Amino acid sequence: MLQNITATQLRLALAIAWLSIVLLNPQPWLLIVEYGAFAFLGVLGAIFANATGAGGGVVFVPFFNQLNFDSNTTVATSIAIQCCGMTAGALTWWWYYKSNQQNNADWQEIGRSLKLTVPLSILGIWLAQAAQFIDGGVGEAERLHSFFGVFSILLALSIFASIPLLKKETFKQSFDKIDSVALPLIALFGGAITAYLSIGVGELIAVYLIMRRFNVTFAIAVAVILSAFSVWAGVGFHALVLSSVYWPVVLFAGAGAIIGGMLAKYVVLYFSATNLKVFFAGWVLLLGISAMPY
Repeated sequence: MLQNITATQLRLALAIAWLSIVLLNPQPWLLIVEYGAFAFLGVLGAIFANATGAGGGVVFVPFFNQLNFDSNTTVATSIAIQCCGMTAGALTWWWYYKSNQQNNADWQEIGRSLKLTVPLSILGIWLAQAAQFIDGGVGEAERLHSFFGVFSILLALSIFASIPLLKKETFKQSFDKIDSVALPLIALFGGAITAYLSIGVGELIAVYLIMRRFNVTFAIAVAVILSAFSVWAGVGFHALVLSSVYWPVVLFAGAGAIIGGMLAKYVVLYFSATNLKVFFAGWVLLLGISAMPY
């Protein structure tokens, strides 16, 4: 009961804070009319992100490219929105673990998995952002599109390759030595990718855990919680150093992302993991192909 009250109070506090920000604007109705539609984008992106372990940037980056955002604004705004959606999703998955899976043997490595990945992911992001500080940003838009396209295609192929493993009824329950080495290395590499594309580390860790035959829902939960820590570690650079976050979009898309982050768990638990992965991998593959320069 205490847990439910805490969750309810948190949601109420967020709603009041959001409404206060909107109403303090000199022209709140104009703000809503101009940017309100981005709330639906936030819901969609967060549901995909928190139901599959992939970051919401898979949805946000192509959309912002169509709006002709420059590369810095695209990545910065995507990361800022994910701070809302991935945090909501992370809290939702963590409460689900504490309420329903704490005694499940398939979930016993969740704490260790985060200890192995979160610090290295943050390090990877900060190292990449140090390079961005020297270069003056994430790079040209065309290069961002190319990197995003290649990464999305590889991610989609990896998800398709992992689908046969989803049908297994028994899962691996503890890490081997190879996992203790591979997870930090993947997190470091994934963190660097996330700094440039706003996606990366959650996807890579989720695919790795699934291919290593861990419980699919466990893998998604780990990826979402890891992504939440990662985007919070990366957003300060864009907000304070580059000043490239498009805040009106974040205000509405972020609110939608919080809703999507809370709903995503139910999507995972309602649909079969196989169908969810097939749909998501197909979607990512199309986005990746469309992002490639021709």
